Amino acid sequence: MKSTVLLVAALVAVSDALPETIPTRLWHKANVVVARYVIGTQLPVAPASLGSPTSQGCFKSSGSLVYDSEPDYNTNSKCAGTICLAKGYAVGASTGGNQCWCGDEYPSKADKVDDAKCDVGCTGYGTEACGGIDFWSVSNSGKTLSVKYEGGDSSSSSTSKTATATSTASATAKTVVVTAAPTETASSSGGSNTAGIVAGVVVGVVVIASAIGGGYLYMRRKRNKEIEEEHRRNAAVNAFVGKPPSSSAGSMTDSRMDPVMAHRRMSDGSIADNQDYSRRILRVTNA
Repeated sequence: MKSTVLLVAALVAVSDALPETIPTRLWHKANVVVARYVIGTQLPVAPASLGSPTSQGCFKSSGSLVYDSEPDYNTNSKCAGTICLAKGYAVGASTGGNQCWCGDEYPSKADKVDDAKCDVGCTGYGTEACGGIDFWSVSNSGKTLSVKYEGGDSSSSSTSKTATATSTASATAKTVVVTAAPTETASSSGGSNTAGIVAGVVVGVVVIASAIGGGYLYMRRKRNKEIEEEHRRNAAVNAFVGKPPSSSAGSMTDSRMDPVMAHRRMSDGSIADNQDYSRRILRVTNA
């Protein structure tokens, strides 16, 4: 008994001798000092984010999480974002300052407690709490945004149910208003509205039919005109090609040309190309 009292007194003395800049706390169990630890602050809860760890609160149980390791310099981001995420887990949790636990579900939502329960400083960063004595600082590892609590409660089930109920009520109210308003309007001016609609439809059909008919007549007239022009051109060409030689063609004969040579056939014989046989040439010779 005396030895126990001396041990407690020694621990208290050492505690008093530590610098005040490092807040520490003694853990008592059954009136016996079990351990001394640096006080850390639990990280506030934040929405889950893909690829980076986020705090989900302090829990009094580990749920389905399993012990993984005791990193030398443990932090919540190292446990959840490095160790657990690297092994494919969606959840990481630290306890006792140095232990890292991993799993795919948060502990039961009923086991969530006040953040002050998680007050043991991380071995890698003392001002940040890595759980407590039998309490776990739980974090989403960043693998997925939708993580369930142990027992089947989804992390976003209550929010989605509330949103669904609100949207359903709004849709019902809108349906009632939209259905009731046109009923009164139709009863007071239904005949005039119907007559106006019918008249508009008839006028539209007549305009469209007139436009189609006018276009057809225009294209037909244009086509007939092109055919007539083509016939005129063909008749002019045929008349020009088939016209017999004019009787006045003989008047264009040069009177100076030798009649014999002028009517000579080209096939009677070959002549020199450098001689002009169309005229008579006087030749002077010494006889």
